[in-house]
Amino acid sequence: MFIGKYNRSVILTYIGVAFAFAGIALTMSEHIAAAMVCLIAAGICDLFDGAIARRCKRDQTEKEFGVQIDSLADTVGFLALPTVLGLRLMADVGAVGYPIILGYILCGIIRLAWFNTSAAAEGTRTHYDGLPVTYSALIFPILWAVLGFFERAPAAVIWAVFYALAAVMFIFNVKIPKPRGAWYGIFGALAVGVAALIILRDIV
Repeated sequence: MFIGKYNRSVILTYIGVAFAFAGIALTMSEHIAAAMVCLIAAGICDLFDGAIARRCKRDQTEKEFGVQIDSLADTVGFLALPTVLGLRLMADVGAVGYPIILGYILCGIIRLAWFNTSAAAEGTRTHYDGLPVTYSALIFPILWAVLGFFERAPAAVIWAVFYALAAVMFIFNVKIPKPRGAWYGIFGALAVGVAALIILRDIV
């Protein structure tokens, strides 16, 4: 009746998009801390959705659909949400922030397109080419926790620098190992810890 796939191999990806949408709405309502927690939650969903999908019995169409829907979800969670956050966080640097945000978006979609192309051409890989956009789900919330001790103006400058660096690293040809085994637990625990810190300090 409907096109697309809706089984358990992609459900966590859809949940991640829901968190990203909530984060965008919260950012627009000036609830930045809560939006950062949503960004972390979207990152956790992305961290484990591939592992869940690989445990599911899938035909070739379902596998190809999974690759595409994952990248589209990444566009919402780790490009659109950080873009809206960045516009708020860099407000004090004025118009300088706009080209930085544009660069972040462009480099991010180039990174995702390159990943899809190389994944299709080379199959299973042990590393990423360039910084995965999903790492923004950990980098930006950690930075938010640290910059809580800074005044708004200098914090905005630091945000601009980090967004620019992230954009460059998305397309910089450096090999970054893919997380495996215990690293899933380490990244997951770190994400939960940062989220708890933000909740305790900025939300409660």
